[in-house]
Amino acid sequence: MPDFFSFISEILWGSIMIYLLLGAGIWFTLRSGFIQFRYIRKFGRSLKNSVTPQPGGLTSFQALCTSLAARVGSGNLAGVALAIGAGGPGAVFWMWATAIIGMATSFAECSLAQLYKEKDKHGQFRGGPAWYMSRGLGMRWMGVLFSIFLLVAYGLIFNTVQANSVAHALRYAFACPEWLTGAVLALFILLTISTGLKGVARLMQWMVPVMAILWVGASLFVTAQHIDQVPAVIATIFKSAFGWREAASGALGYTLSQALTAGFQRGMFSNEAGMGSTPNAAAAAASWPPHPAAQGIVQMIGVFTDTIVICSASAMIVLLAGPVPYASEAVGIQLVQQALVNLAGGWGAGFVSLIVMLFAFSSIVVNYIYAENNLIFLKLDSRHTLRLLRLGVILMVMAGSLLSMPLVWQLADVAMALMAITNLTAILLLSPVVTLIARDYLRQRKLGVQPVFDPSRYPDIEAQIAPGSWDDLPRQ
Repeated sequence: MPDFFSFISEILWGSIMIYLLLGAGIWFTLRSGFIQFRYIRKFGRSLKNSVTPQPGGLTSFQALCTSLAARVGSGNLAGVALAIGAGGPGAVFWMWATAIIGMATSFAECSLAQLYKEKDKHGQFRGGPAWYMSRGLGMRWMGVLFSIFLLVAYGLIFNTVQANSVAHALRYAFACPEWLTGAVLALFILLTISTGLKGVARLMQWMVPVMAILWVGASLFVTAQHIDQVPAVIATIFKSAFGWREAASGALGYTLSQALTAGFQRGMFSNEAGMGSTPNAAAAAASWPPHPAAQGIVQMIGVFTDTIVICSASAMIVLLAGPVPYASEAVGIQLVQQALVNLAGGWGAGFVSLIVMLFAFSSIVVNYIYAENNLIFLKLDSRHTLRLLRLGVILMVMAGSLLSMPLVWQLADVAMALMAITNLTAILLLSPVVTLIARDYLRQRKLGVQPVFDPSRYPDIEAQIAPGSWDDLPRQ
């Protein structure tokens, strides 16, 4: 069975996903008027606007931190080490490429999620890929299929991956028994997810910036101590990315294909652009200014922060420590711990354990929120069903802590690919709507007015969106 899923994963990631991700990213970069390049200098203003509270949903900043909580998991630490081990230092370059290209894809999917959002029975905005597949494409069956993929991936499989990294990190640093790690982690997760979407969002808007600053700060500290090695590390990344670095002195040589595949796979696992997960958080925001593109631009910041900032921080620590051996997923986090110990001393292992625990905790909590959101789409959000989902999350956390399961990592890769293929198909079919949203936003910005989405200008879209979602536009 592991061999079968490994074979499927190699087919999906060895060709299909790379071409699909590249193609979608380039397509939306062109269709959106190179929006990620045009607005990268204005991210600060977008963040300032994102804290403005509006009725009916989360603030854009809360939605950003919630989506970042899911993005920023063990993949930002263990995943980076694994990518370098499998594809060489050049994998880091291709992780950066996924981020730059993926920003346009993230803009597309999150803008669509905002456009097709609707209010639930409590007056909270809900939405995501399942909604824009149902409303925008008129294909509810596709939304149901996507929701099932997401429930399996985010409700169950990904949580074992996160818990496994935490258990291995704490065992390595403090000899903490895996069962104890699993039990404590499961208890805190249960208490947090019981607070619901708004409770989780309020926690994440404080927790995510703190843990990101801690990790990036540690990386800058180590980099400053070894500043003389930095130019050589950066040169190695670029040379290895295109297979220019030959095997020499017993060092392993890597091909372009190895670097590209490892970088894209782990980059996407980290920043999730195109997977269809982030739109579940983006739709929950009452965006300001009141335009779908505004939330798309804010969510691009998430892709940039996750990969260009946090993953680069991990890569610098790993590469400064020396050659990275190819390793299994189970010991990926230990490679990061060993690297920081070698560079900074004994405190490194414990510090990485703390960071991976925070990253994994926040990721699992928001994974549950995404799964719950899709139960609402399936109209299966009864108290009994939600309790079953919470029980499933807790059991998978415990299982992930106790067992070493290479099969689970292979299942995670396959589930991620199936989700992404379904979502990317939908947003490519809806690309004319993405173009319209981007042009409408950019047109109003050029005129020097605050962008406001007026559905009456677009009768075809007005007929598809949920009643009340854009009728009463918020005002400051």
